Order: sequence, then structure tokens, then C-alpha cells
Amino acid sequence: MCRVVDLKQAVLAKNEAAAQSLRTELTARGTTVVNLLSSPGSGKTALLERELDLARRRGVPVAALTADLATENDALRLGRSGVPVKQVLTDGLCHLEAAMLSRHLDGWLPEDTRLLFVENVGNLVCPASYDLGESLRVVLASVTEGEDKPLKYPTAFGLAQLVMVTKTDIADAVEFDEAAFRANVQQVNPGVEVALTSARTGEGLGTLLERALAVGDGGPAHTPVMAARGHDHHHGPGHTHDHRHDADADADHGHHHHDAAPARPPVVRTR
Repeated sequence: MCRVVDLKQAVLAKNEAAAQSLRTELTARGTTVVNLLSSPGSGKTALLERELDLARRRGVPVAALTADLATENDALRLGRSGVPVKQVLTDGLCHLEAAMLSRHLDGWLPEDTRLLFVENVGNLVCPASYDLGESLRVVLASVTEGEDKPLKYPTAFGLAQLVMVTKTDIADAVEFDEAAFRANVQQVNPGVEVALTSARTGEGLGTLLERALAVGDGGPAHTPVMAARGHDHHHGPGHTHDHRHDADADADHGHHHHDAAPARPPVVRTR
């Protein structure tokens, strides 16, 4: 008799075990992981740069790991904040996995890090099903992406513990319907917070940092309905997620410059 093995479920189960192990290890040393997911061009790098700079000025020990298919551009931008930053080049892989993240933290992440922000590969499909050992999962969408984004990507938005709208400074120009977007988010993820932000004007600046610190201090995090009942990543059976996607090209808004150039962040290729 032939035995059918669902490779997708096997891969995800292995990742779940690695994620829980990493979460336990980092929590024990006082580090909270924040997983940031979005489409390419959402502006998450610009927002994260400002949040990292804010954390540094407030004396909060933070670090950031950013993943892209190619280029060091995002790490160089985030490095301007003056906090430890590491670039991971996935060589075509469309998402990070928990074991992969663990390897890249080993020997690099400072012991006193209170918050680790992981900027996932720009993609709302594959990364949505991979737990990275995070304590807070944040999904970002810009006002230019359309109010129906949550309905088109229900797994990504349905598993979010915080949803952030970016580039609100141009919301009027693109006729963004905030009420419709909020309604669509609530349809796939009832009760999740939706925060408005602009890296250019500073609207909502500090929201990400404050929510992450609160979770790290033991505060409650939103529990998505989808997480409670389990979820399915919509690829064919047996898919092992060796996809290739276009490189993330986050919008270049809201750069916060510093007088001295930071040290070049470490760059690692991984598969």
C-alpha cells in the first residue's frame, strides 16, 4: 500500500517546532520578536527605520534583521538608525523560516536586545504561514494598495495581531476609503487593532514600538480567530515553498538621516 505524505504539512510542522523552540529561548533571555509582513512597496522599511531611531533615542535595546531576495538596500537604510542590523539574502526563497532565523541570530544578536524586529521578505503569501518564533505579528498595507487587500490575502491579515496602514499622508490623493479597509480587516480578523501611520509626517510614530514593548512586558496580544481554529496556506499539496519572487522595493518615504554613516550591516546569503 502506498503512503501519501503531505510535504506541505510536514514542512510547516517542522517549522512550528523550530519556532516554539526559538520563542522559548529568546523569551527566557528577555527578547521579544516582532514579525513584519507586507507587500513590496508598502513602506515598511521607512516606517521601521523611524521606529528604530525612536527606540534608540529612548534607550530601548533593539535590533533588526531584514530579508530580501537581493541587494543590501534595506539594511543600509535601517542601519542609519544606529542600532544593530543584519541583512539576509534569501537567494530567491520567498520567505524566512524559524530555523533559518535562528541560525542567523546565533552569535550576532546582542544579549541585551529587548526587541528584535524581523522585516520579512516583501510578499503576503508564503510568509503568512511561517511562524518565526514571534510574539507579535504585524501586517502592513499602504493606502495605495486598495481597500480590499485584506480580502485578497485573508491568511496574512487573518493571522495578524496588529494591522498598520502606511503612507496616510497621501490617503486623500489616492482616495483611500479608511472605513472600507477597516471593515474588510474586521471581516477576516475580528477585533484586531488597525493603526494609521505615515513615515513622512510622523503620524502614528511610536505605535509599533509601544505595542511591541507592551507584549514583551507580558501584556495581552490579540488572538486571531483564524489562529485559534488553524489555517491553511493556499498552495498545492506537496509544495515545499521554493518559490521565486521579485525583490522587495519598499517606497522611499520618510528617511531619517544621521550625521555619521553607520557601520556596514552584515550580509548573509541563505537557503
